[in-house]
Amino acid sequence: MIQSVLIIGKVWPEPSSSAAGSRIMQLIQLFQTQNWVIFFASAANESEHQADIRKIGVKTCPIELNDASFDAFIKELDPNIVLFDRFTTEEQYGWRVAEQCPNALRMLDTEDLHCLRAARHKALKENRTYETADLFSTVSKREIASVYRCDLSLIISLHEMDLLKEVFKVDIALLHYVPFLFDSIGEKQIAAWPNFSERKSFISIGNFLHEPNWDAVLFLKQDVWPLIRKLMPKAEMNVYGAYPSHKVFELHNPKEGFLIKGRANDVGEVMSTARVCLAPLRFGAGLKGKLVDAMMNGTPSVTTDIGAESMNGKLAWNGEIANNAEEIAIAAVNLYSDKNLWEQAQENGISIINACYSKEKHGTDLISKIHFVSDNLIKHRLKNFIGEMLMQHTTSSSRYMSLWIEAKNKVINS
Repeated sequence: MIQSVLIIGKVWPEPSSSAAGSRIMQLIQLFQTQNWVIFFASAANESEHQADIRKIGVKTCPIELNDASFDAFIKELDPNIVLFDRFTTEEQYGWRVAEQCPNALRMLDTEDLHCLRAARHKALKENRTYETADLFSTVSKREIASVYRCDLSLIISLHEMDLLKEVFKVDIALLHYVPFLFDSIGEKQIAAWPNFSERKSFISIGNFLHEPNWDAVLFLKQDVWPLIRKLMPKAEMNVYGAYPSHKVFELHNPKEGFLIKGRANDVGEVMSTARVCLAPLRFGAGLKGKLVDAMMNGTPSVTTDIGAESMNGKLAWNGEIANNAEEIAIAAVNLYSDKNLWEQAQENGISIINACYSKEKHGTDLISKIHFVSDNLIKHRLKNFIGEMLMQHTTSSSRYMSLWIEAKNKVINS
């Protein structure tokens, strides 16, 4: 019987800063519906913007990198499940978990496929079309090895599920599709939204520490927005995002209607008062939290094929999809100006959320899969020889590297 879950976070959850933070909170809340005791551990420094997860009953545990104190900590805790937040966290702690708690179910939440994002970024920087061959990099070798070492990996995108199965030949038994988890949008929620005439301005939002978001804002500022302003001279672009640096604020230009607003204290408030969300993403992976936020607040959007990837199944998009500056600008102006087009786009967004992101359906499926793998863990691992082999080699190499770093730190601090 599953009683406790340890989540090892790359950072402490910041749902107001990133989609990754919201994703972790959704998983925590799902696990709590099962009456599982949730522990959250991280070696990251605490942040003023992190969620106070202690208030919802999560027990927090600061831990150290490359330190044997983690071994004692997890052995005493003895959780039934350990969930690694991104593959780099599994690299750091996975072998220690396997040694100290061999019967714990090891799960990986990839958030998105880092190797896909890196491959697309590389192609963009080289001014060429991304190809499948770009996936085969050092990042992919590390990331796919992490997937194999874990008993179950949570994949947020159907496109990434296909890549893992078809390109990297990962056994489907090791993977489980879990998109964002939301309650359905109902009539009461819809009635509370500001209507077309009550909204104004364009909006862009995204954590500036995330490279695809910074690139999208630059593309918007340099290529797309000048075209929109030619067609709509009084238009305003409100750019929100966590952790804006000096280079971000340098883009602020009231004369051009391009306004850097910084962190949004309430994403729902700023999104629901905007008329159109612009997300001209040129690379990236996973599902885009900003576009889900737009749909959840009745705000149509204009994005690219990469932005909309795996977001809407076979349903019509919540606005327009375009891939070059001129097409994006025209689509944005049309959507902003045409009430009928706008209202249809809003309806499309409601349909997408209710059909593709059901907390009830996907949450139930995940809990069932966890129970199945946990109840059959020995047989499950026997079928994953590659994972066992990688764990054997990783444990050997990581152990000695970690011990060397630990010894070095002791000498430095003595």
